[in-house]
Amino acid sequence: MGFFANVDVPVLIAFLLYLAGMLAIGFYFSNKSKKMSDYFLAGRNLGGWVTAMSAQASDMSGWLLMGLPGAAYATGMGNYWIAIGLGIGTILNWILVAKPLRRFTEVCGDSITIPQYLQNRFKADSPLIRVVCAIVIFIFFLVYTTSAFVSGGKLFQVVFNIDPTNETYTKAAVIISALIIITYTFMGGFNAVAWTDFVQGILMFVTIVALPIALVAHTPDFSADLLNSTQKIVAEGADASGYMSLTSNMSGIDIISNLAWAFGYFGMPHILVRFMAIKDTKEVKKSAAIAIVWVVISLTAAVLIGVLGRVYLDSQNVALSSSEQELIFIKTVKMLFPSFLGGIFLSAVLASIMSTADSQLLVTASAVVNDFYTVVVKKEASEKKLMWISRIAVMLVSVIACILALNPNDSIMGIVSNAWAGFGAAFGPAIVFSLYWKRLTLKGTAAGIIGGAATVLIWEYILPDAVTMGLYSIIPGVIVSVLLTVIVSLIDKEPSQEVQQLFEAAKSEG
Repeated sequence: MGFFANVDVPVLIAFLLYLAGMLAIGFYFSNKSKKMSDYFLAGRNLGGWVTAMSAQASDMSGWLLMGLPGAAYATGMGNYWIAIGLGIGTILNWILVAKPLRRFTEVCGDSITIPQYLQNRFKADSPLIRVVCAIVIFIFFLVYTTSAFVSGGKLFQVVFNIDPTNETYTKAAVIISALIIITYTFMGGFNAVAWTDFVQGILMFVTIVALPIALVAHTPDFSADLLNSTQKIVAEGADASGYMSLTSNMSGIDIISNLAWAFGYFGMPHILVRFMAIKDTKEVKKSAAIAIVWVVISLTAAVLIGVLGRVYLDSQNVALSSSEQELIFIKTVKMLFPSFLGGIFLSAVLASIMSTADSQLLVTASAVVNDFYTVVVKKEASEKKLMWISRIAVMLVSVIACILALNPNDSIMGIVSNAWAGFGAAFGPAIVFSLYWKRLTLKGTAAGIIGGAATVLIWEYILPDAVTMGLYSIIPGVIVSVLLTVIVSLIDKEPSQEVQQLFEAAKSEG
Protein backbone atom coordinates (compact mmCIF):
# COMPACT_ATOMS: atom_id res chain seq x y z
CA MET A 1 0.00 0.00 0.00
CA GLY A 2 3.05 2.26 0.56
CA PHE A 3 1.85 5.75 -0.27
CA PHE A 4 -1.88 5.22 0.27
CA ALA A 5 -1.39 3.87 3.78
CA ASN A 6 -0.54 7.42 4.88
CA VAL A 7 -3.33 9.22 3.07
CA ASP A 8 -6.05 11.10 4.94
CA VAL A 9 -9.04 10.08 2.78
CA PRO A 10 -11.30 13.15 3.45
CA VAL A 11 -8.39 15.45 2.60
CA LEU A 12 -7.73 13.47 -0.58
CA ILE A 13 -11.40 13.76 -1.59
CA ALA A 14 -11.35 17.53 -1.03
CA PHE A 15 -8.21 17.82 -3.15
CA LEU A 16 -9.65 15.70 -5.95
CA LEU A 17 -12.88 17.74 -6.04
CA TYR A 18 -10.90 20.95 -6.27
CA LEU A 19 -8.60 19.63 -9.00
CA ALA A 20 -11.56 18.25 -10.96
CA GLY A 21 -13.09 21.73 -10.91
CA MET A 22 -9.92 23.33 -12.25
CA LEU A 23 -9.56 20.75 -15.01
CA ALA A 24 -13.25 21.20 -15.94
CA ILE A 25 -12.62 24.92 -16.51
CA GLY A 26 -9.65 24.02 -18.70
CA PHE A 27 -11.76 21.63 -20.78
CA TYR A 28 -14.56 24.20 -21.08
CA PHE A 29 -12.27 26.81 -22.60
CA SER A 30 -10.23 24.38 -24.70
CA ASN A 31 -12.47 24.92 -27.73
CA LYS A 32 -12.91 28.64 -27.17
CA SER A 33 -9.30 29.60 -27.84
CA LYS A 34 -9.23 29.71 -31.64
CA LYS A 35 -6.74 32.53 -32.14
CA MET A 36 -3.49 33.70 -30.60
CA SER A 37 -5.24 36.72 -29.05
CA ASP A 38 -7.74 34.32 -27.44
CA TYR A 39 -5.09 31.94 -26.14
CA PHE A 40 -2.79 34.60 -24.74
CA LEU A 41 -5.14 37.53 -23.96
CA ALA A 42 -8.73 36.16 -23.79
CA GLY A 43 -9.70 38.39 -26.70
CA ARG A 44 -9.37 41.47 -24.42
CA ASN A 45 -12.73 40.66 -22.92
CA LEU A 46 -12.22 40.11 -19.18
CA GLY A 47 -14.67 41.69 -16.75
CA GLY A 48 -13.67 43.75 -13.73
CA TRP A 49 -14.07 41.04 -11.08
CA VAL A 50 -12.23 38.35 -13.07
CA THR A 51 -9.43 40.77 -13.93
CA ALA A 52 -8.93 41.83 -10.32
CA MET A 53 -9.04 38.36 -8.79
CA SER A 54 -6.95 36.88 -11.56
CA ALA A 55 -4.31 39.60 -11.24
CA GLN A 56 -3.96 39.20 -7.48
CA ALA A 57 -4.18 35.40 -7.42
CA SER A 58 -1.49 35.16 -10.10
CA ASP A 59 0.54 37.73 -8.17
CA MET A 60 0.46 35.91 -4.82
CA SER A 61 1.97 32.51 -5.43
CA GLY A 62 2.67 29.76 -2.91
CA TRP A 63 4.82 32.46 -1.38
CA LEU A 64 1.68 34.05 0.17
CA LEU A 65 0.63 30.96 2.11
CA MET A 66 4.04 29.37 2.60
CA GLY A 67 7.00 31.73 2.10
CA LEU A 68 5.69 34.83 3.92
CA PRO A 69 4.07 33.01 6.90
CA GLY A 70 7.28 30.96 7.19
CA ALA A 71 9.41 34.11 7.34
CA ALA A 72 7.06 35.64 9.92
CA TYR A 73 7.19 32.42 11.98
CA ALA A 74 10.98 32.63 12.04
CA THR A 75 11.55 36.32 12.74
CA GLY A 76 8.23 37.90 13.68
CA MET A 77 6.22 40.98 12.72
CA GLY A 78 9.18 42.67 11.03
CA ASN A 79 8.23 40.79 7.89
CA TYR A 80 5.14 42.99 7.67
CA TRP A 81 7.37 45.52 5.92
CA ILE A 82 7.29 43.24 2.88
CA ALA A 83 3.49 43.25 3.06
CA ILE A 84 3.51 47.05 3.30
CA GLY A 85 5.82 47.28 0.29
CA LEU A 86 3.67 44.93 -1.76
CA GLY A 87 0.51 46.77 -0.73
CA ILE A 88 2.00 50.09 -1.88
CA GLY A 89 3.16 48.46 -5.12
CA THR A 90 -0.28 47.01 -5.82
CA ILE A 91 -2.01 50.36 -5.29
CA LEU A 92 0.45 52.31 -7.45
CA ASN A 93 0.39 49.68 -10.20
CA TRP A 94 -3.39 49.84 -10.52
CA ILE A 95 -3.41 53.65 -10.37
CA LEU A 96 -0.42 54.44 -12.60
CA VAL A 97 -0.14 51.50 -15.01
CA ALA A 98 -3.40 49.56 -15.47
CA LYS A 99 -5.48 52.05 -17.43
CA PRO A 100 -2.77 53.60 -19.62
CA LEU A 101 -1.25 50.19 -20.43
CA ARG A 102 -4.65 48.94 -21.61
CA ARG A 103 -4.88 51.98 -23.92
CA PHE A 104 -1.29 51.92 -25.15
CA THR A 105 -1.19 48.19 -25.98
CA GLU A 106 -4.36 48.50 -28.04
CA VAL A 107 -3.29 51.66 -29.86
CA CYS A 108 0.21 50.26 -30.47
CA GLY A 109 -0.75 47.59 -32.97
CA ASP A 110 -3.14 45.70 -30.68
CA SER A 111 -0.12 44.14 -28.93
CA ILE A 112 -0.76 40.86 -27.10
CA THR A 113 2.57 40.59 -25.25
CA ILE A 114 4.80 43.06 -23.40
CA PRO A 115 7.74 42.54 -25.82
CA GLN A 116 5.46 43.08 -28.82
CA TYR A 117 4.07 46.24 -27.20
CA LEU A 118 7.57 47.67 -26.70
CA GLN A 119 8.47 47.06 -30.35
CA ASN A 120 5.20 48.59 -31.56
CA ARG A 121 5.52 51.50 -29.13
CA PHE A 122 8.60 52.66 -31.04
CA LYS A 123 7.48 51.39 -34.46
CA ALA A 124 10.74 49.48 -34.65
CA ASP A 125 11.54 47.50 -37.78
CA SER A 126 14.01 45.30 -35.95
CA PRO A 127 12.60 42.64 -33.61
CA LEU A 128 15.68 42.89 -31.36
CA ILE A 129 13.80 44.40 -28.41
CA ARG A 130 11.28 41.53 -28.55
CA VAL A 131 14.01 38.91 -28.60
CA VAL A 132 15.83 40.55 -25.65
CA CYS A 133 12.58 40.72 -23.66
CA ALA A 134 11.71 37.11 -24.51
CA ILE A 135 15.09 35.93 -23.20
CA VAL A 136 14.69 37.89 -19.94
CA ILE A 137 11.14 36.53 -19.48
CA PHE A 138 12.30 32.99 -20.18
CA ILE A 139 15.17 33.15 -17.65
CA PHE A 140 13.30 34.69 -14.74
CA PHE A 141 10.02 32.85 -15.25
CA LEU A 142 11.88 29.54 -15.27
CA VAL A 143 13.09 30.51 -11.79
CA TYR A 144 9.63 31.70 -10.72
CA THR A 145 7.77 28.66 -12.07
CA THR A 146 10.30 26.41 -10.36
CA SER A 147 9.28 27.94 -7.02
CA ALA A 148 5.65 27.00 -7.75
CA PHE A 149 6.51 23.39 -8.42
CA VAL A 150 8.69 23.28 -5.27
CA SER A 151 5.74 24.66 -3.29
CA GLY A 152 3.45 22.02 -4.79
CA GLY A 153 5.88 19.29 -3.85
CA LYS A 154 6.10 20.50 -0.25
CA LEU A 155 2.31 20.70 -0.03
CA PHE A 156 1.83 17.11 -1.17
CA GLN A 157 4.57 15.96 1.21
CA VAL A 158 2.78 17.30 4.27
CA VAL A 159 -0.81 16.66 3.23
CA PHE A 160 -0.16 13.05 2.42
CA ASN A 161 2.49 12.43 5.10
CA ILE A 162 5.27 11.78 2.61
CA ASP A 163 8.66 11.33 4.22
CA PRO A 164 10.85 14.18 2.83
CA THR A 165 13.79 11.77 2.77
CA ASN A 166 11.88 9.45 0.42
CA GLU A 167 13.10 10.89 -2.87
CA THR A 168 10.75 8.79 -5.01
CA TYR A 169 7.57 10.05 -3.36
CA THR A 170 8.95 13.59 -2.98
CA LYS A 171 9.78 13.90 -6.67
CA ALA A 172 6.45 12.30 -7.57
CA ALA A 173 4.71 15.03 -5.54
CA VAL A 174 6.48 17.75 -7.54
CA ILE A 175 5.64 16.08 -10.86
CA ILE A 176 1.95 15.57 -9.99
CA SER A 177 1.48 19.21 -8.99
CA ALA A 178 3.21 20.28 -12.22
CA LEU A 179 1.11 18.00 -14.43
CA ILE A 180 -2.18 19.41 -13.15
CA ILE A 181 -1.10 23.00 -13.84
CA ILE A 182 0.22 22.09 -17.27
CA THR A 183 -2.98 20.29 -18.29
CA TYR A 184 -5.52 23.10 -17.95
CA THR A 185 -3.07 25.78 -19.13
CA PHE A 186 -2.25 23.67 -22.19
CA MET A 187 -5.93 23.23 -23.00
CA GLY A 188 -7.64 26.49 -22.24
CA GLY A 189 -5.04 29.22 -22.52
CA PHE A 190 -5.64 32.62 -20.96
CA ASN A 191 -9.40 32.20 -20.48
CA ALA A 192 -8.85 29.01 -18.50
CA VAL A 193 -6.06 30.64 -16.52
CA ALA A 194 -8.11 33.77 -15.73
CA TRP A 195 -11.22 31.89 -14.63
CA THR A 196 -9.32 29.30 -12.59
CA ASP A 197 -7.46 32.21 -11.00
CA PHE A 198 -10.80 33.85 -10.19
CA VAL A 199 -11.96 30.74 -8.29
CA GLN A 200 -8.55 30.29 -6.71
CA GLY A 201 -8.42 33.93 -5.60
CA ILE A 202 -11.73 33.57 -3.75
CA LEU A 203 -10.61 30.33 -2.09
CA MET A 204 -7.27 31.85 -1.06
CA PHE A 205 -8.98 34.90 0.46
CA VAL A 206 -11.53 32.91 2.48
CA THR A 207 -8.85 30.58 3.80
CA ILE A 208 -6.26 33.18 4.67
CA VAL A 209 -8.83 35.18 6.65
CA ALA A 210 -10.29 32.12 8.42
CA LEU A 211 -7.00 30.73 9.73
CA PRO A 212 -5.85 33.69 11.91
CA ILE A 213 -9.34 33.79 13.44
CA ALA A 214 -9.10 30.08 14.23
CA LEU A 215 -5.61 30.51 15.69
CA VAL A 216 -6.80 33.23 18.06
CA ALA A 217 -9.84 31.15 19.04
CA HIS A 218 -7.60 28.19 19.91
CA THR A 219 -5.14 30.31 21.91
CA PRO A 220 -7.36 31.58 24.75
CA ASP A 221 -4.51 32.71 26.98
CA PHE A 222 -2.55 34.54 24.30
CA SER A 223 -0.34 36.70 26.53
CA ALA A 224 0.86 33.68 28.55
CA ASP A 225 1.41 31.64 25.40
CA LEU A 226 3.29 34.54 23.80
CA LEU A 227 5.56 34.69 26.87
CA ASN A 228 6.14 30.95 26.50
CA SER A 229 7.08 31.45 22.82
CA THR A 230 9.40 34.28 23.74
CA GLN A 231 11.22 32.08 26.23
CA LYS A 232 11.65 29.37 23.60
CA ILE A 233 13.04 31.88 21.09
CA VAL A 234 15.58 33.05 23.68
CA ALA A 235 16.50 29.44 24.40
CA GLU A 236 17.25 29.01 20.68
CA GLY A 237 19.73 31.86 20.96
CA ALA A 238 17.69 34.51 19.18
CA ASP A 239 16.52 37.94 20.32
CA ALA A 240 12.88 37.59 21.23
CA SER A 241 12.33 41.16 22.43
CA GLY A 242 11.16 42.36 19.08
CA TYR A 243 9.22 39.38 17.82
CA MET A 244 5.94 41.30 17.96
CA SER A 245 7.55 44.58 16.92
CA LEU A 246 7.77 46.01 13.40
CA THR A 247 11.21 47.49 13.98
CA SER A 248 13.12 45.84 16.82
CA ASN A 249 14.50 42.91 14.82
CA MET A 250 14.88 44.88 11.59
CA SER A 251 17.84 46.98 10.46
CA GLY A 252 17.42 50.03 8.26
CA ILE A 253 18.62 48.00 5.26
CA ASP A 254 16.09 45.27 6.07
CA ILE A 255 13.20 47.74 6.14
CA ILE A 256 14.29 49.49 2.93
CA SER A 257 14.79 46.13 1.19
CA ASN A 258 11.36 44.88 2.22
CA LEU A 259 9.61 48.10 1.14
CA ALA A 260 11.46 47.88 -2.20
CA TRP A 261 9.34 44.86 -3.15
CA ALA A 262 6.87 47.55 -4.30
CA PHE A 263 9.05 48.25 -7.37
CA GLY A 264 8.52 44.72 -8.65
CA TYR A 265 4.89 45.23 -9.59
CA PHE A 266 5.59 47.56 -12.48
CA GLY A 267 7.58 44.86 -14.28
CA MET A 268 5.63 41.64 -13.69
CA PRO A 269 4.53 40.36 -17.12
CA HIS A 270 1.95 37.94 -15.67
CA ILE A 271 0.26 40.84 -13.81
CA LEU A 272 0.62 43.41 -16.59
CA VAL A 273 -1.05 41.08 -19.07
CA ARG A 274 -4.24 41.24 -16.94
CA PHE A 275 -4.37 44.99 -17.52
CA MET A 276 -4.03 44.35 -21.24
CA ALA A 277 -6.88 41.80 -21.24
CA ILE A 278 -9.55 43.81 -19.40
CA LYS A 279 -12.68 44.51 -21.44
CA ASP A 280 -12.31 48.30 -21.43
CA THR A 281 -10.74 51.06 -19.37
CA LYS A 282 -14.06 51.72 -17.57
CA GLU A 283 -13.64 48.39 -15.75
CA VAL A 284 -10.24 49.38 -14.33
CA LYS A 285 -11.56 51.46 -11.40
CA LYS A 286 -13.76 48.61 -10.15
CA SER A 287 -10.97 46.07 -10.61
CA ALA A 288 -8.52 48.29 -8.76
CA ALA A 289 -10.78 48.63 -5.71
CA ILE A 290 -11.35 44.85 -5.52
CA ALA A 291 -7.65 44.06 -5.98
CA ILE A 292 -6.43 46.56 -3.37
CA VAL A 293 -8.84 45.31 -0.68
CA TRP A 294 -7.90 41.71 -1.48
CA VAL A 295 -4.17 42.24 -1.28
CA VAL A 296 -4.11 44.40 1.88
CA ILE A 297 -6.20 41.92 3.87
CA SER A 298 -4.42 38.85 2.48
CA LEU A 299 -0.90 40.13 3.16
CA THR A 300 -1.80 41.19 6.70
CA ALA A 301 -3.37 37.80 7.37
CA ALA A 302 -0.34 35.95 5.97
CA VAL A 303 2.02 37.64 8.44
CA LEU A 304 -0.43 37.02 11.29
CA ILE A 305 -0.56 33.32 10.39
CA GLY A 306 3.19 33.08 10.90
CA VAL A 307 3.24 34.98 14.20
CA LEU A 308 0.02 33.60 15.71
CA GLY A 309 0.86 30.16 14.37
CA ARG A 310 4.15 30.14 16.28
CA VAL A 311 2.40 31.07 19.52
CA TYR A 312 -0.22 28.36 18.97
CA LEU A 313 2.29 25.63 18.06
CA ASP A 314 4.48 26.52 21.02
CA SER A 315 1.43 26.20 23.27
CA GLN A 316 0.99 22.69 21.84
CA ASN A 317 4.72 21.93 22.26
CA VAL A 318 5.14 21.58 18.52
CA ALA A 319 8.36 22.98 17.08
CA LEU A 320 9.22 23.47 13.41
CA SER A 321 12.78 23.10 12.21
CA SER A 322 14.27 25.69 9.86
CA SER A 323 13.42 23.44 6.91
CA GLU A 324 9.80 23.15 8.09
CA GLN A 325 9.03 26.82 8.82
CA GLU A 326 7.43 27.41 5.41
CA LEU A 327 4.91 24.70 6.29
CA ILE A 328 3.38 26.70 9.18
CA PHE A 329 0.13 27.32 7.28
CA ILE A 330 -0.28 23.67 6.33
CA LYS A 331 0.60 22.37 9.81
CA THR A 332 -1.88 24.64 11.60
CA VAL A 333 -4.71 23.92 9.15
CA LYS A 334 -4.25 20.19 9.68
CA MET A 335 -4.31 20.65 13.46
CA LEU A 336 -7.26 23.06 13.70
CA PHE A 337 -9.85 21.91 11.16
CA PRO A 338 -11.72 18.64 10.49
CA SER A 339 -10.17 16.61 7.68
CA PHE A 340 -12.53 17.48 4.82
CA LEU A 341 -12.74 21.21 5.67
CA GLY A 342 -8.99 21.19 6.23
CA GLY A 343 -8.62 19.61 2.79
CA ILE A 344 -10.64 22.45 1.26
CA PHE A 345 -8.47 25.02 3.02
CA LEU A 346 -5.29 23.20 2.03
CA SER A 347 -6.52 23.36 -1.54
CA ALA A 348 -6.02 27.12 -1.14
CA VAL A 349 -2.27 26.48 -1.00
CA LEU A 350 -2.53 24.52 -4.22
CA ALA A 351 -4.68 27.36 -5.59
CA SER A 352 -2.00 29.94 -4.76
CA ILE A 353 0.61 27.79 -6.47
CA MET A 354 -1.46 27.03 -9.55
CA SER A 355 -2.79 30.56 -10.03
CA THR A 356 0.74 31.91 -10.38
CA ALA A 357 2.37 29.04 -12.24
CA ASP A 358 -0.32 28.88 -14.91
CA SER A 359 0.08 32.59 -15.64
CA GLN A 360 3.85 32.32 -15.76
CA LEU A 361 3.72 29.36 -18.10
CA LEU A 362 1.38 31.20 -20.44
CA VAL A 363 3.41 34.42 -20.48
CA THR A 364 6.63 32.49 -21.05
CA ALA A 365 5.05 30.50 -23.87
CA SER A 366 3.72 33.70 -25.44
CA ALA A 367 7.23 35.19 -25.33
CA VAL A 368 8.76 32.05 -26.87
CA VAL A 369 6.17 31.83 -29.67
CA ASN A 370 5.08 35.40 -30.34
CA ASP A 371 8.35 37.17 -29.62
CA PHE A 372 10.95 34.60 -30.64
CA TYR A 373 9.57 31.97 -33.01
CA THR A 374 7.51 34.31 -35.21
CA VAL A 375 10.29 36.91 -35.53
CA VAL A 376 13.42 34.76 -35.60
CA VAL A 377 12.54 31.23 -36.72
CA LYS A 378 9.58 31.61 -39.05
CA LYS A 379 7.71 34.84 -39.50
CA GLU A 380 4.82 33.40 -41.45
CA ALA A 381 2.75 30.64 -39.88
CA SER A 382 -0.93 29.80 -39.80
CA GLU A 383 -2.99 30.66 -36.73
CA LYS A 384 -3.63 26.94 -36.16
CA LYS A 385 0.06 26.11 -36.31
CA LEU A 386 0.95 28.92 -33.92
CA MET A 387 -1.68 27.67 -31.47
CA TRP A 388 -0.06 24.24 -31.40
CA ILE A 389 3.42 25.72 -31.10
CA SER A 390 2.13 27.76 -28.16
CA ARG A 391 0.88 24.64 -26.43
CA ILE A 392 4.19 22.87 -27.10
CA ALA A 393 6.00 25.87 -25.61
CA VAL A 394 3.89 25.53 -22.45
CA MET A 395 4.98 21.90 -22.22
CA LEU A 396 8.66 22.69 -22.87
CA VAL A 397 8.89 25.42 -20.25
CA SER A 398 7.04 23.21 -17.77
CA VAL A 399 9.41 20.29 -18.23
CA ILE A 400 12.51 22.46 -17.69
CA ALA A 401 11.00 24.12 -14.59
CA CYS A 402 9.95 20.73 -13.24
CA ILE A 403 13.47 19.34 -13.65
CA LEU A 404 14.87 22.35 -11.76
CA ALA A 405 12.22 21.90 -9.04
CA LEU A 406 13.28 18.30 -8.39
CA ASN A 407 16.53 19.55 -6.90
CA PRO A 408 15.82 22.99 -5.40
CA ASN A 409 18.78 24.83 -3.90
CA ASP A 410 16.88 27.58 -2.14
CA SER A 411 13.74 28.29 -0.12
CA ILE A 412 10.49 29.31 -1.78
CA MET A 413 11.02 32.81 -0.39
CA GLY A 414 14.52 32.99 -1.85
CA ILE A 415 13.53 31.76 -5.30
CA VAL A 416 10.58 34.15 -5.57
CA SER A 417 12.56 37.17 -4.33
CA ASN A 418 15.24 36.66 -7.01
CA ALA A 419 12.69 36.39 -9.84
CA TRP A 420 10.68 39.33 -8.48
CA ALA A 421 13.78 41.52 -8.44
CA GLY A 422 14.74 40.47 -11.97
CA PHE A 423 11.41 41.41 -13.49
CA GLY A 424 11.01 44.58 -11.45
CA ALA A 425 14.42 45.90 -12.46
CA ALA A 426 14.22 44.80 -16.10
CA PHE A 427 10.69 45.79 -17.09
CA GLY A 428 9.44 48.14 -14.35
CA PRO A 429 11.20 51.33 -15.53
CA ALA A 430 10.63 50.40 -19.20
CA ILE A 431 6.86 50.11 -18.73
CA VAL A 432 6.44 53.27 -16.63
CA PHE A 433 8.62 55.39 -18.93
CA SER A 434 6.83 54.04 -22.02
CA LEU A 435 3.50 55.28 -20.64
CA TYR A 436 4.60 58.70 -19.39
CA TRP A 437 7.75 59.91 -21.17
CA LYS A 438 7.47 60.94 -24.82
CA ARG A 439 11.26 61.41 -25.13
CA LEU A 440 11.91 57.71 -24.37
CA THR A 441 13.75 55.87 -27.16
CA LEU A 442 14.05 52.24 -28.17
CA LYS A 443 17.77 52.16 -27.41
CA GLY A 444 17.17 53.66 -23.97
CA THR A 445 14.50 51.05 -23.23
CA ALA A 446 16.72 48.18 -24.36
CA ALA A 447 19.66 49.48 -22.30
CA GLY A 448 17.47 49.75 -19.19
CA ILE A 449 16.05 46.24 -19.58
CA ILE A 450 19.44 44.61 -20.12
CA GLY A 451 21.15 46.68 -17.42
CA GLY A 452 18.45 46.05 -14.82
CA ALA A 453 18.35 42.29 -15.41
CA ALA A 454 22.15 41.99 -15.45
CA THR A 455 22.51 43.99 -12.23
CA VAL A 456 20.10 41.69 -10.37
CA LEU A 457 21.90 38.56 -11.60
CA ILE A 458 25.33 39.97 -10.64
CA TRP A 459 24.05 41.18 -7.26
CA GLU A 460 22.42 37.85 -6.40
CA TYR A 461 24.90 35.34 -7.79
CA ILE A 462 28.34 36.97 -8.18
CA LEU A 463 28.96 39.75 -5.67
CA PRO A 464 29.94 38.65 -2.13
CA ASP A 465 27.74 39.38 0.87
CA ALA A 466 30.32 41.87 2.16
CA VAL A 467 29.55 44.05 -0.87
CA THR A 468 25.76 43.65 -1.06
CA MET A 469 25.32 44.02 2.75
CA GLY A 470 21.92 42.36 2.62
CA LEU A 471 20.42 45.03 0.36
CA TYR A 472 17.69 43.58 -1.85
CA SER A 473 18.90 43.32 -5.45
CA ILE A 474 15.84 45.07 -6.87
CA ILE A 475 17.13 48.41 -5.50
CA PRO A 476 20.46 48.56 -7.41
CA GLY A 477 18.70 46.88 -10.35
CA VAL A 478 16.02 49.58 -10.62
CA ILE A 479 18.58 52.38 -10.09
CA VAL A 480 20.82 51.07 -12.90
CA SER A 481 17.81 50.49 -15.17
CA VAL A 482 16.44 54.02 -14.64
CA LEU A 483 19.83 55.68 -15.15
CA LEU A 484 20.58 53.75 -18.34
CA THR A 485 17.08 54.33 -19.72
CA VAL A 486 17.25 58.09 -19.16
CA ILE A 487 20.90 58.65 -20.15
CA VAL A 488 20.80 56.53 -23.33
CA SER A 489 17.45 58.05 -24.38
CA LEU A 490 18.79 61.61 -23.95
CA ILE A 491 22.00 60.80 -25.84
CA ASP A 492 20.02 59.07 -28.59
CA LYS A 493 18.21 61.13 -31.22
CA GLU A 494 14.60 62.08 -30.49
CA PRO A 495 11.87 59.60 -31.41
CA SER A 496 10.43 60.14 -34.85
CA GLN A 497 7.39 62.34 -35.36
CA GLU A 498 5.38 59.21 -36.06
CA VAL A 499 6.35 57.65 -32.70
CA GLN A 500 5.57 60.87 -30.83
CA GLN A 501 2.17 61.08 -32.53
CA LEU A 502 1.46 57.49 -31.51
CA PHE A 503 2.30 58.41 -27.91
CA GLU A 504 -0.06 61.40 -28.03
CA ALA A 505 -2.82 59.28 -29.60
CA ALA A 506 -2.55 56.70 -26.80
CA LYS A 507 -2.58 59.45 -24.16
CA SER A 508 -5.62 61.10 -25.69
CA GLU A 509 -7.59 57.85 -25.57
CA GLY A 510 -7.93 58.31 -21.82
